[in-house]
Amino acid sequence: MLRSIYTSTALGMAILATIPNLQMPAAHAEETKMPRTISLVGHADVRVAPDLAVVTAGVLKQAATAAEALAANTAAMAAVMEALKSGGIAPKDIQTSNFMVAPRYDYGDNSQPPKLTGYDVSNNVTVTVRKIDALGGLLDTLVNAGSNQINGISFQVSQPGNAMDEARKLATADATRKAKLYAMAMHVELGPVLSLSEGVAYAPPAPMLKTMRAGAEMSSDVPVAAGEQTLSIDVNVTWEIK
Repeated sequence: MLRSIYTSTALGMAILATIPNLQMPAAHAEETKMPRTISLVGHADVRVAPDLAVVTAGVLKQAATAAEALAANTAAMAAVMEALKSGGIAPKDIQTSNFMVAPRYDYGDNSQPPKLTGYDVSNNVTVTVRKIDALGGLLDTLVNAGSNQINGISFQVSQPGNAMDEARKLATADATRKAKLYAMAMHVELGPVLSLSEGVAYAPPAPMLKTMRAGAEMSSDVPVAAGEQTLSIDVNVTWEIK
């Protein structure tokens, strides 16, 4: 019986050895074949008028002692906060962004150790202005109330959703246009979309007013130009080539 098993095994191996060039089934070979693809990036910009502004304003006070500088700054800052309230700014749109107490030194001609001459106290708030047409008057009011630090203005779009959706459509159309152009140039035909991903949406900085320091003068109803905000988006699309 054992001899019979050995004989059958040897016979089977001999038969397999006589089969030339064993190949993978055609269906399986097709499944492992990588598709040819074309990948492109579509870009779009949409320009929108901003509907709010963000401004940082505050007070810098100097005195011989930290307590005196703090007291002076607190009084001036209270007037600034009241001016913001009177200007129609809601409490939720006012946020303290910086508070600093720092010694001030006279370094002279560097031949002697620095001499303490007093203290600086700075307090700043970031304010969201939802009525851009009132921004110029508000800036003038802030300065008249005692603000001697205005660290720039940035403009924003509060609800960019619809504009960004339009940018997405335009970016997709841009990618499709370029894909068809390349396909025609290479004498191939585009197949189905295999993947689509969205790049990072961004908005280039809007114009900003320069920083104002103590002693700067501003006329009533400061002229402010909001311009337009550019909202941009990229999409990455991959097609199969038929």
